[in-house]
Amino acid sequence: MIDEHLVRDLLDEREDDASLVLLAGDAQVVDRTALDSDAFRGAAVLVTRRDLVERLGTTTPTPDELTRLVAALRDTIGKLGA
Repeated sequence: MIDEHLVRDLLDEREDDASLVLLAGDAQVVDRTALDSDAFRGAAVLVTRRDLVERLGTTTPTPDELTRLVAALRDTIGKLGA
């Protein structure tokens, strides 16, 4: 499940192409190299660090911003049927 910890982990990544992915119902942060591996074949990319920072306008969102973002990501996953 998506939580604030995972989103912060993504924001703390050094690489802009790190991604928050969903694979077999589990969400995790992975770098681009791992995403290209067989272990992550079929993973759905929910958001990249680059896109997230662009959306938020910062790498240090407020607690309220983080809560709203997590809710939006959970809603998206729910609509995907995961």
